[in-house]
Amino acid sequence: MDWLGIGAAVAAISAVGLALGLGLPLLSTVLAERGVSSTMIGANGATAGIASLVAAPLVTPIARRVGVARAMLVSILASAAAAIGFYLFESLPAWFALRVVFHFAVTVLFILSEFWINAASPPHRRGLVLGVYATVLSLGFAIGPMIFAAVGSKGIAPFAIGAVLILAAALPVAAAWSRAPTIGDSPGRSNFWAYVVAVPTATGAVFVFGAVEGGGFALFPVYGAAIGYDQAAAALLLSAIGLGNVLLQVPIGLLSDRFSDRRPLLAAFAACGLAGTLALPALAGAWWPTAFLLFLWGGIVAGLYTVGLAHLGSKLKGADLATANAAFIFCYAGGMLAGPQALGGAMDGFGPSGYPLTLAVFFGAYLLLTLARLARPGAA
Repeated sequence: MDWLGIGAAVAAISAVGLALGLGLPLLSTVLAERGVSSTMIGANGATAGIASLVAAPLVTPIARRVGVARAMLVSILASAAAAIGFYLFESLPAWFALRVVFHFAVTVLFILSEFWINAASPPHRRGLVLGVYATVLSLGFAIGPMIFAAVGSKGIAPFAIGAVLILAAALPVAAAWSRAPTIGDSPGRSNFWAYVVAVPTATGAVFVFGAVEGGGFALFPVYGAAIGYDQAAAALLLSAIGLGNVLLQVPIGLLSDRFSDRRPLLAAFAACGLAGTLALPALAGAWWPTAFLLFLWGGIVAGLYTVGLAHLGSKLKGADLATANAAFIFCYAGGMLAGPQALGGAMDGFGPSGYPLTLAVFFGAYLLLTLARLARPGAA
């Protein structure tokens, strides 16, 4: 196992996770303090998803031309510069441009880090390594808001901290420069879009996880308030989801290494996500049972990302894997955009019951897809 290469990729993406966990609430808060409308704040945030969707098909050609490590280092410098740019420039159009630069660069880092980890992990330990990766990334997202709470939104300090955290990722990448995988010409599919459906149980898993994370987690406080929880109680329930996400990824990764075909495990996760979602209304008002359910539910649902990525790495290699990783992140960004729209519309139309029902549709559709692929010999 190439621990130096794996460590470089994990360290790079964990630093970015910290910066994102700090930056996302920071940017929204600063815009609100400047009197920007909620609609424009939301539009500025949505630019992140659009930038990721645009970047994903371009990552493999870029990395093939300049090299994986060099592409990551340039992205680190660009995202750190954008972080400082948010402090230096106050005009809203400039912030839209900076959002594009920042999230384009971060998408490059996500895709190439995951490709590097998949390429450097031996098949029998891929689940474990990706479980560690998912845990570290989740911790970064969790610690980032704590930094924001400590330093606040005033002055250059929060922006400088974010930039320094991102720049710190350059050190392990530079140290492992010679270990970075190369991307040659693909002997398989030449069209990026073909990779979106090449391993549909993997890309479908991350689309559902993106939808649940982007919509389900974001709108849970609204759902919690609608079923009778106060703001503090709903926030603690959301923390239970995050705690399950952090603590269960390594056990899930170890479990997945026992499967030569990870699709039955993905189907089981989808079934658990469906069952947990449908159980939520029955537990309304019972805080501790709901917290325990959400702890398990959060960890298992996040396993769709971890095991989906491991399944992708078990099916493809080399340039095919690099482009498939890009398609994987593309589908994740697509889910992040689709989830809030679907859940918000359902809750407007059907009230609180729209929340679990919409999540159930996502899980149910993915479960049917996975079972259909399992029924077809040779399907990925």
